[in-house]
Amino acid sequence: MSHHYLDTDTTIVAPATAIGGAVIVVRLCGSQAIAIADSMFRGKQPLAQAKGYTLHYGELFYNDGNIIDDVVVALFRAPHSYTGDDTIEITLHGSEYIASEVIRLAIERGATMATPGEFTRRAFLAGKMDLSRAEAVADIIASDSRWSHNVATTQMRGGYSDKLTTLRSELLRLCSLLELELDFSEEDVEFADRTQLVAILKNIDREISTLKSSFALGQALKNGVTVAIVGEPNVGKSTLLNTLIGDDRAMVSNIAGTTRDTIEATTTIDGVRYRFVDTAGLRTTDDSLEQMGIDRTYRAIEKANIILHLVSADNPEFPTIDITDSQHYIKVINKIDNFTLSKDICKDAVHISAKQEIGIDELRQRIRQTTDTSQLSSGSIVVSNMRHYAALNSAQESLHIALTALDNNTPSDLVSSDIRRILHHLGEITGEITSDDILHNIFSNFCIGK
Repeated sequence: MSHHYLDTDTTIVAPATAIGGAVIVVRLCGSQAIAIADSMFRGKQPLAQAKGYTLHYGELFYNDGNIIDDVVVALFRAPHSYTGDDTIEITLHGSEYIASEVIRLAIERGATMATPGEFTRRAFLAGKMDLSRAEAVADIIASDSRWSHNVATTQMRGGYSDKLTTLRSELLRLCSLLELELDFSEEDVEFADRTQLVAILKNIDREISTLKSSFALGQALKNGVTVAIVGEPNVGKSTLLNTLIGDDRAMVSNIAGTTRDTIEATTTIDGVRYRFVDTAGLRTTDDSLEQMGIDRTYRAIEKANIILHLVSADNPEFPTIDITDSQHYIKVINKIDNFTLSKDICKDAVHISAKQEIGIDELRQRIRQTTDTSQLSSGSIVVSNMRHYAALNSAQESLHIALTALDNNTPSDLVSSDIRRILHHLGEITGEITSDDILHNIFSNFCIGK
């Protein structure tokens, strides 16, 4: 049995936990969820007669009465469930075979296998959460550090949505006043004070700018902060990578030019995930293969959030590297265990021995200081989703058009139209304005069962 992506009437089934643990949870959702569960579950009473928010111990069985497993069934009745539908969650012993048998029986009795993200999509369509909060569910599942989890949790709990709702409410009020003037156009009545209107729009402009300015941090926390380790051959870049991540990820050799391609590895420093990129040594070469690696090094430098410029203590000179104002640049002098070097030389550099792990904690601290998470600690909203950033950018462009229109004494109906465009773009974030294609793209990135 197949069903349309936006169908919410079909009863769906899927594992809600990963295979391989001590237990597995299989979730049924829809108008027939309780009946289907009752057809293969035997407890003290039928689930159809039980109250919502209750747990039931019993047995799952085949048509011939043979027992499949001892289980615990959680019952949630509509509308008080995650999706707003009747929902059954069956906790089984952690056997892939048992889970597949339960799902097979549910499908035989009328359920349909859920598509990726379908449970959360139904929650959105039922008004249980707006679209930005639904997207945060996927971000929470994907979070791999304390701060990426912090950003996703704040968004899922509605902090972001509340901010956008406040902005949209104010804009709707302005639209109402402007459009009310159209009903009294012959009397030349002005319900919306133009000076106050400009002040409100400028305030909203500042709010949007603040949200947009948080995007770089949000993306870094969500996807990891990229750190390029660069320098001439044999200064210890690969050794430093291995030391920072605590693993022999990169091959180490005294032969110059050993690293001919970028090598990536990740680690977490104080709750922030960093993606370290070991690069080919920068030098002039006639070796075409090595030159390809050097070209990739320059591309890695362009994409990096942080540049670790590594030199050896026997030659503590830092050749110029072109970086942008948004990038962080950290000088590192390596091999201080082999060469005597005064601390007065390159005072702004971190002095280390990657091989002996001297100065590594100080280097980690310098790296961590480049990522300012103080605004997260104070509960500020951080934008981490590219779709949201694009919508905010479009909303701000429309807002600037509206401000220009007000400066030019443009008629109320045209100003109102400009403000409604702002509302449209903000509504794209929360889901008031959306399309089937957008929903499909968002929820298809979810795992099955969520």
